[in-house]
Amino acid sequence: MHANEIDLAAAAEGGMEAGPLDRLRLTPARIAGMAEGLRTVAALPDPIGEVLDGWVRPNGLEISRVRVPLGVIAIIYENRPNVTSDAAGLCLKSGNAALLRGSGTALHSNLAIAGILREAIGKAGLPEDSVLLVDDVAHESAVEVMQLTDFVDVLIPRGGPALIASIRENATVPVIIDGDGNCHVYVDQSADLDVALDVLVNAKTQRPSVCNAAESLVVHAAIADAFLPRAAAALGAEGVELVGDASARSRVPTMGEANDDDYGREYSSLKMSVAVVDSLDTAIAHVNRYSTGHTEVILAKDLDTARRFTREVDAAAVVVNASSRFTDGAEFGFGAEIGISTQKLHARGPMGLRELTTYKYVVWGDGQVRA
Repeated sequence: MHANEIDLAAAAEGGMEAGPLDRLRLTPARIAGMAEGLRTVAALPDPIGEVLDGWVRPNGLEISRVRVPLGVIAIIYENRPNVTSDAAGLCLKSGNAALLRGSGTALHSNLAIAGILREAIGKAGLPEDSVLLVDDVAHESAVEVMQLTDFVDVLIPRGGPALIASIRENATVPVIIDGDGNCHVYVDQSADLDVALDVLVNAKTQRPSVCNAAESLVVHAAIADAFLPRAAAALGAEGVELVGDASARSRVPTMGEANDDDYGREYSSLKMSVAVVDSLDTAIAHVNRYSTGHTEVILAKDLDTARRFTREVDAAAVVVNASSRFTDGAEFGFGAEIGISTQKLHARGPMGLRELTTYKYVVWGDGQVRA
């Protein structure tokens, strides 16, 4: 806690905004959650050596695909000292080495956490250097990590647009992008409006600074008169500022005007865009246009509507009648996560143990030669 207090004080003095400051902050409850995440990961089945499938060829060759580690995984991340423990635990359990490079804003916190983990790893009889923290926080050191092609098998960034842009410009090692979370909540005309209100408020306000918090509300016109004033009142009571299109503002005159930038933005704060649509087609088109491919939510009692939304919306996670806040490694049963991938190769969504592995083919024969 003392190390984190040093980082928090310096960040606040430097003018860090509330969202990033919240991601930097460790509390007793968050530290307990980090420890519990490591215990959960430790108790999960070991993925290494798992046989994914197998078959026998007509010539008698026995072929199987077996799960193996990726090797050395580098993680470059901003603020978020919990990533230090999550990444180390997941990499260790999946047979990988972790090369961690955090930001200067969290240096004292990261050093303290990494020191404890390395000591525990040594006591367990494993190489302490299976977890390495880079304590040089200069920009040049981050670029150097991005280009360690002889040593690093995959790089996973956890941070904002500037970090992702730097990764795209400089990285020469393979990368899995942990992307932005412009998450939508679509309230269909068939929705239970009481359930929809509870889910919406939770998705937006339970922890607004994180990537799986909802940033945009989409409402079917058939229920907009009944739902939008209630939603605006409930979100307003939590301090949420709303900006919307003309149709939304006609139902809630106090709402600000939204533009394209508003609909495409990950606020990471108590602000939300609102759009009213006249059909499921329009809702899906709106979500796919502005989505970052993270998590999209539909509230609907009509099963055909919900199923079509899950088929046609292009995102790592599509949630029916529940909060976007569940797109999380711990909530998915992974114990923790090393990030949430918005890519389609090689991993997508919360990345746990299996996403930190690859596979090899193992072929058994008894003297076969190819004609």
